[in-house]
Amino acid sequence: QVQPVESGGGLVQAGGSLRLSCAASGTFFSINTVGWYRQAPGNERDLVAVITGSGSTAYADSAKGRFTISRDNAQKMVYLQMNSLKPEDTAVYYCKVVVPGSGSYWGQGTQVTVSS
Repeated sequence: QVQPVESGGGLVQAGGSLRLSCAASGTFFSINTVGWYRQAPGNERDLVAVITGSGSTAYADSAKGRFTISRDNAQKMVYLQMNSLKPEDTAVYYCKVVVPGSGSYWGQGTQVTVSS
């Protein structure tokens, strides 16, 4: 019913930028809270940024000042603009869509690798 799909990952040099995209389907997207999470090998999956249906945002300390989450409800898209990337940002990045009265739905993830 709900199938988030991430894209935009890749290999970049430290200091560079990437924009990740999360495309949703099967939901009334404008009311959904969407979060970006990341998981590095051997680590837990941690929240990076979140945006509500009304546009309120919050960020992990590691992302503040460098990452920006935004959404385009008409296109059912959520973006994560990542600037000033560091090797520590290397991880698989996942999109999670929260559907009221249903649950949380995860995408398959997109790999971000930041080289020194």
